Formats: sequence, structure tokens, C-alpha cells
Amino acid sequence: MKKNIYVVGAVIVKEHLVLCAQRGDSKSLPFKWEFPGGKIEEGETPEEALTREIKEEMNCEIKINDKIETTVYEYDFGIVHLTTFYCELIKGTPVLTEHNEIRWLPASKLNDLDWAPADIPAIKKITAKMA
Repeated sequence: MKKNIYVVGAVIVKEHLVLCAQRGDSKSLPFKWEFPGGKIEEGETPEEALTREIKEEMNCEIKINDKIETTVYEYDFGIVHLTTFYCELIKGTPVLTEHNEIRWLPASKLNDLDWAPADIPAIKKITAKMA
């Protein structure tokens, strides 16, 4: 039986642009694009995990707004339960600590990237809302 992995992703929006992050080559799903975030630790709410992960991964602070989507996707390494939230930066500028690259894109350009499959349902909702 595959392991269930609970993760959160931040859809950080700034001036009508969305922050996209490319996974590094040493991670699972190398070079796929994703929304920054990470695993929910035991005892954390999704919002607490997302706040912590963005602080650790990107050295900035966010305000978490509306939930976008919860997607369950089965990869070869486990079953990922991804919950995404609209977020805004409240302190700092995202920096690369774990990702290969970051880009700020309009919603209309999100589909131009090669996304991790679990992120795609959220992208559909984001492009419908922000287009």
C-alpha cells in the first residue's frame, strides 16, 4: 500500500501575477513546476504548515487567503493530498533556497509550464478566476 503524503501549496499573487516554482533535479518530480509549500507536520493545520514552509523555503512571510482546491494524486512514490490556498506576500521577497527557478506569470501563461500533476486542478481554477 502506498504512503499518504499531505502537503500544502501557496498560490502567491502579486500585482495579478502568480509565483511559480520549479523543483530541483535532486527532488522527486525533477524540474516540474509547482506552487511552493511542503509537507504538513504532525499537529499542524494546513495553514500553519504553509506559513512555516514559505518562511523556510523562500525566506518570506505570507497572508493565507481563500482555499482553492484539495487534490489527491497517486504518484509512484505515494498518494499526495495537496491543498492550495491563495496567498499574498506580507514581508520579504521570495528567494531560491530549494527550487531551481521561480517565475511570476499572469494566469493566462500558467499552462505554458510543465506542472506536477497534483497542481493542475488548482491551475484550472486559478486561470478561470483570474483570466
